[in-house]
Amino acid sequence: MTSAILLLAFVTLGRMAELWLARRNTAALIARGAIEVAPGHYPLIVAMHAMWLASLWVLGTQQAVQPLWLAVFLLLQVGRVWVLGTLGRRWTTRIIALPGETLVAKGPFRYLRHPNYAVVIGEIAVLPLCLGLPWVALVFTIANALLLTIRIKAENAGLAQARHVPV
Repeated sequence: MTSAILLLAFVTLGRMAELWLARRNTAALIARGAIEVAPGHYPLIVAMHAMWLASLWVLGTQQAVQPLWLAVFLLLQVGRVWVLGTLGRRWTTRIIALPGETLVAKGPFRYLRHPNYAVVIGEIAVLPLCLGLPWVALVFTIANALLLTIRIKAENAGLAQARHVPV
């Protein structure tokens, strides 16, 4: 088994665990009266992430893992854990707004408005570079930027509206 396969298995299993956690958190939030905001673009995000990961499996399993880029990727994982730990049960892969709730302002949110997206932007670019696939990094970085433009606008609007709805 190559180091590239081990790396991709780590990422794939991590994504599967995150999807399970996101579904659990989403269901709990909705049970508390939360609403999903702007769900229309969500299938595109899922498809883009699936194609990104699939392209890495198809093109990258026989590539040598680049140690410098791997170190950057591992640092991004520290950021991912920080975001997930800070949001706790409020973390989901969808835009879920709980009316009357305040925005999280601790942890990485003290420094960035959307730290999870900063981590994802980094991962989309860096993981292909770990495997010597700069074209994959470029194509999916552009696709991700386009989708995040839509998502961040929708998320900001939905969360702002939810904060001002009386409970």
